[in-house]
Amino acid sequence: MNKEKIILLVEDNPDDEELALLALRKNQIINQVIVVHDGEEALNFLFGRGNYAGRDINQQPQVIMLDLKLPKVSGLEVLQKMRADPRTRNIPVVVLTSSSEEEDVLNSYRLGANSYVRKPVEFTHFAEAVQQLGLYWLNYNELPPRIL
Repeated sequence: MNKEKIILLVEDNPDDEELALLALRKNQIINQVIVVHDGEEALNFLFGRGNYAGRDINQQPQVIMLDLKLPKVSGLEVLQKMRADPRTRNIPVVVLTSSSEEEDVLNSYRLGANSYVRKPVEFTHFAEAVQQLGLYWLNYNELPPRIL
């Protein structure tokens, strides 16, 4: 099995998507980045359904950068469904959102988020945050062994 470290970016805002991709490239994080634009598409990717039917679901992302305010299925619901399934339960999830609502922070951690990061407004701060997230979760974090 190919052990390439994949980043799954779940982001519905085209500007934030482009900033995240630019920040990853600028900081020479060259891992494959899969971008999906709503919660339903994220679940389809993770579980090999819909447009992703037939995808090797044994090759899961090393980290998921998840926005909360998504169309179709919210980020919190994506997180809840991931944590309920043994195939996706241990994938690190970084909530990367503009929400500063205390309830979103609490619910994210309650549902199993590994980290909660507010999107900085200024690009240089946003690029720095994405760089640090990418470096940590891709290079330093060790995932548990995959158990089916």
